Amino acid sequence: MTTTTATSSGTGPQSTVARRLLALGRAEGTLLLRNRTALFTALLLPLLLVAGLKNVLDQQAADHPGLDVDSLLVNGSLGMVLAFVVYYNLTAAYVARRGELVLKRLRTGEARDIEILAGTAVPSVGLALLMCTVIGVVGASALHLTAPVNPLLMAAGLVLTVGTLMALAALSSAFTRTVESAGITTMPVLLLTQFGSGLFVPLEVMPDRVADVCRLLPTTPAFQLIRLGWFGTDGSAAATGFAGTWATAAPHLVTGSVWLALAAWGALRYFRWEPRR
Repeated sequence: MTTTTATSSGTGPQSTVARRLLALGRAEGTLLLRNRTALFTALLLPLLLVAGLKNVLDQQAADHPGLDVDSLLVNGSLGMVLAFVVYYNLTAAYVARRGELVLKRLRTGEARDIEILAGTAVPSVGLALLMCTVIGVVGASALHLTAPVNPLLMAAGLVLTVGTLMALAALSSAFTRTVESAGITTMPVLLLTQFGSGLFVPLEVMPDRVADVCRLLPTTPAFQLIRLGWFGTDGSAAATGFAGTWATAAPHLVTGSVWLALAAWGALRYFRWEPRR
């Protein structure tokens, strides 16, 4: 008597970092689309601020002849979109998922902590980059702006900006109890970003000492890299050619990288995975 043993092994799609990030991002994107308040903050609020920015820059140009309003308008618009869509929206998302115990449950699965944080950020970052692309294309064609002087430096500035804002969002969420209070806890960073990083008030119209301090703020170096990569100037100095922009960008790269490291350390050190009891 012979016994035949059949073994069958079901092989499904392997779990990889990319698959996990995609799954987390898809789930978070669905929640974002269902949240009208978050959609308003992400889509309409930055555009309303852009309209106000144009009036502010026109008034400053009247007092400071030679101010390049068009380039400042585009750079400021990109900065505000990144600040609100990535930083504010992501802070609220982290707080909401923590309160719903989603983050706590996710930690029991295969995803590592950094993957959970990054996956939650996927929709906000993707939406912000899409809006930046639209603003850049429309702004360049409508205002007849020149092509970027150094696209690689622009990309480095975007990566540094997004990374710093993501880390600051995770850090801010640690001090935010509810989604409603996110508007209060994120206000200091948003105000510093708008008025201290050259978005609403260009650094070149500030007193020298004030401008020097503002250049050391967390988000200023990254925004300056975007401006330098596109227009070949950071407001204080004009760079000549592709190589010249890298030389001018070196201090911004160093300062921005230090802030990114500090923000990431703070986020990993103080981030809360479940509500306070």
